[in-house]
Amino acid sequence: MNTGVNIAGVSFQNPVMTASGTFGSGMEYSEFVDLNRLGAVVTKGVANVPWPGNPTPRVAETYGGMLNAIGLQNPGIDTFIERDLKFLEDYDTRVIVNVCGKSIEDYVEVVERLSEQKRVDMLEINVSCPNVKEGAIAFGQNTEALMKITGEVKAKAKQPVIMKLSPNVTDIAEMARAAEAAGADAISLINTITGMKIDIHRRKFALANKTGGLSGPAIKPVAVRMVYQASHAVSIPVIGMGGIATWEDAVEFMMAGATAVAVGAMNFVNPTTTIEAVEGIEAFMKQQGIENVTDLIGCVE
Repeated sequence: MNTGVNIAGVSFQNPVMTASGTFGSGMEYSEFVDLNRLGAVVTKGVANVPWPGNPTPRVAETYGGMLNAIGLQNPGIDTFIERDLKFLEDYDTRVIVNVCGKSIEDYVEVVERLSEQKRVDMLEINVSCPNVKEGAIAFGQNTEALMKITGEVKAKAKQPVIMKLSPNVTDIAEMARAAEAAGADAISLINTITGMKIDIHRRKFALANKTGGLSGPAIKPVAVRMVYQASHAVSIPVIGMGGIATWEDAVEFMMAGATAVAVGAMNFVNPTTTIEAVEGIEAFMKQQGIENVTDLIGCVE
């Protein structure tokens, strides 16, 4: 039984990884999860300088999910290399670094710094965070802007590039094709859906930012639909995410066309969700007599 998948020439022992921003950079969850069992650890967003993030409150629970407006708080590239990457050297799992910025120059600076880091297997370029006013989502909602930043990053990157797409667009297939045309090696989707919550008793917004990114099981049907559309629009691999809570959810995304899947918000509810997904997929393959997990990819037309 073979659970391995390949994305842009990088091999993964299984298709289950973590979604950026929900798992720290691995260290924070290492007491609960055997990182060596994961297909990959996808780190929290890394910028060229430390970002303080948005004012609090910036997390709110919703029915079937949660809203967050963290604002990509991170310690910056220097601390990330010295602390987080160094920690990950003790593990065999693949490492995908999520890159954020407020301008193309910011992104490229981080990409160039990471190009010399052997522990980094792939780059995930975050052009879809709805909680950052400059950069980020601005690049992910316009095809020309998306193509420009993809091309600039690809020109400097030494590792394969994954473009993380936003669901807050009219046509996800169009955005997927734009990323592919500009040279992306893979795409990942979906990031959070912009939402809002009001505390009726306090007559105030639940988040200081007013709006936030909705994640969790509530968004899964939208995510599955977009992964299906995107995977049928491009020939490059798709990493699917958005509301995965069980191994069945993971298999559903793969059947929709995802080569790999990422667990996000459920890491906060059940830290072992990723491992349960790995074991569940293995049990499902054994039960169904499936020799290669790749047989699941896009098997529903």
